[in-house]
Amino acid sequence: MSKITNDLFLKAARSEPVSRIPVWYMRQAGRSQPEYRKLKEKYSLFEITHNPELCAYVTRLPVENYGVDAAILYKDIMTPLVGLGVDVEIKSNIGPVIQNPIKTIADVENLSELHPKQDIPYILDTIKLLTEEQLTVPLIGFAGAPFTLASYMLEGGPSKNYYKTKAMMYRDPATWYLLMEKLGKMTADYLNAQIEAGASAVQLFDSWVGALSREDYAKYIKPIMRKIINGIKVSHPETPIIMQAVASSHLLQEFADLKVDVVGIDWRIQIGQARTLLPGKALQGNLDPSLLLAPEKCLEKAQAILKEGSKHPGFIFNLGHGVFPEVKPEMLKQLTDFVHENSEKLLKEGD
Repeated sequence: MSKITNDLFLKAARSEPVSRIPVWYMRQAGRSQPEYRKLKEKYSLFEITHNPELCAYVTRLPVENYGVDAAILYKDIMTPLVGLGVDVEIKSNIGPVIQNPIKTIADVENLSELHPKQDIPYILDTIKLLTEEQLTVPLIGFAGAPFTLASYMLEGGPSKNYYKTKAMMYRDPATWYLLMEKLGKMTADYLNAQIEAGASAVQLFDSWVGALSREDYAKYIKPIMRKIINGIKVSHPETPIIMQAVASSHLLQEFADLKVDVVGIDWRIQIGQARTLLPGKALQGNLDPSLLLAPEKCLEKAQAILKEGSKHPGFIFNLGHGVFPEVKPEMLKQLTDFVHENSEKLLKEGD
């Protein structure tokens, strides 16, 4: 039976004091790892996630290689959409491609409901394998948030401007809100199932919601986000929830009254400023991942982030976006050690 022996991440997520600042990286499992690239020569992403042994191996690899303080489940935000009847394929160098994009309210009405134990048992089996047998750090489960999922479902694949998504939102609110309701229920059910299988925390990835104005977020997105978050907190009040949205500094005040424990921030906003906008929340971030390709500058910036982050409890070192494939694994190991050693010194000095 596996037991968490390093709970720094969970303490920081609850804004409790820590002996050193915990660190993990978005997309730490996958593209930048040679072991993963070797696996991808034989298996597709969906084949890996359908095989609990392989998926657990990819998930725990960064913990073993870099010494990070949390693992994040290796899978794609598209994974649960299969249970809704969405025909999705992950295409190399493109991303998710959907063969049956949503066009009408009838398309939304025809979406099925996700039954995690029947539709995605392999995800729950991977979580159990990791948390019962393999990990000694917390496992973070995750889901794509409704706006980001809707953008793929309406555009048919990745988009730069989300004009079909926004057009639906503005032009046809009845269809939009029905889609949000269906995706919201799926997301809450999916995250609750991950927690029940053993995940210690969950992260909501709203990768593209930064494309919206604050006014539009409050009107079209926030009600369903509140419903999802409250639905998780009712079932699992002790489980930390992380809100992660890219390029969303202008939305932080909208996140302040949601019952999330941690908000991920990127390099576009300073930690001190984010703290003012998000009283009582822990913060996660905010290194620009491009700096991982400029080692000296990276450590210099990491030191500045640690100085600011260590001023108050409730800080988790991370990137403002995911690890690039070009990043050398040795750099992530070096940065992890740097964060651990230097934050320990800073926190001792602060006592």
